[in-house]
Amino acid sequence: ALLDLSGVHQVTGTWMRSTTVPCTYVPSEGFTQQMLSWIVERDSSTSTIFRRDDSGDHILLAKFRGRVSVPKNSPGDASLLIENLEMPDSGHYTCQVIWRSTDNRLITREVTTTVKVIKVAVTKPIIRAGELGLTIPAGARTSLTCEAGGSPPISYRWFRGTPEGRAMLLSSKAELAWSSLRPSDSGTYFCEAENR
Repeated sequence: ALLDLSGVHQVTGTWMRSTTVPCTYVPSEGFTQQMLSWIVERDSSTSTIFRRDDSGDHILLAKFRGRVSVPKNSPGDASLLIENLEMPDSGHYTCQVIWRSTDNRLITREVTTTVKVIKVAVTKPIIRAGELGLTIPAGARTSLTCEAGGSPPISYRWFRGTPEGRAMLLSSKAELAWSSLRPSDSGTYFCEAENR
């Protein structure tokens, strides 16, 4: 197939994260890319987000400024990177490429992908211990890190179990660090992860 665009039917992106809408072709001798456009259709209105032509790259929709880009200097790759996904970014995205042939004919191809932006609940966190593990000599420095997936922003809280079975809040950061451990630091620690 001469100058055919390939893409995918659907891309699912996570709210506040980044996603790439693929659009690629195999560059062909005798054909020069004249114009590349990305068009979005949502709520039955169609607008051009991005256009690349002889005068450079233009982002035509204000709400996408600073959030979309297309690879430069990689011939054949017209994929659209959308950063900091917002819920209204869901829609149908069309990649349209126009080439000029050596005998001055124009050839247009397009491929459409449905983008779905979803919110992802936070996953059960895991705790990563420092290099020394969980049994550590007094005086050593170490840390515990709480890690969870899901739609950002994710907030973390560290607790320590008390002898009475209560939880004492220690920190609201992902990492709990000790510069010099004391025997009294022995105990049970747990972390909690939360997103919207």
